[in-house]
Amino acid sequence: MAKPTPKLPDHVGRVHAQWRRELPDIDLAGSRILARARRITLMSRARIEAVFAGHGLDTGEFDVLASLRRAGAPFAMRPTELFRTLMVSSGGLTDRLRRLETRGLVRRRPSGDDRRSIMVELTTKGRSVIEAAFREDMEVENELVAKLSAPQREKLAHLLEKLATVMEESAATSPDGAGEAL
Repeated sequence: MAKPTPKLPDHVGRVHAQWRRELPDIDLAGSRILARARRITLMSRARIEAVFAGHGLDTGEFDVLASLRRAGAPFAMRPTELFRTLMVSSGGLTDRLRRLETRGLVRRRPSGDDRRSIMVELTTKGRSVIEAAFREDMEVENELVAKLSAPQREKLAHLLEKLATVMEESAATSPDGAGEAL
């Protein structure tokens, strides 16, 4: 009976094997996690961005619509709340809002409690677009992790949540704002 072929390590594992050979004194523990997280993100982006494009959106526009939709009724936020949530510059947000407003997906209106400020509100059309795009995005993301068992997905999600929480807490207490959480 033939022995099964040993499973080769993933790309990060192969890179780390080279580093262990060349600089064996360096601890690669952080990179074992973060390099894989980055690589997974990079490998998944094309399929996810194709979903957004299929709904006439880019990633930034999807993020704006998704932020407004998950805020709940009346699906509106102040621009300041939006750019803090999205971690973009106010100029970057203004450009996204202009594009979305031109296509009838959002509207800007005076705030009910302060006429000097405006609210960005999801339109009925915008709500329809983001709900369809989000549903399709979740189908793709679920398909990407489907080879992991339900307990494996749960364990991985829990561990990543724990790491993200620790990193967010660290960023929040950093005196210079370095490593600010996304």
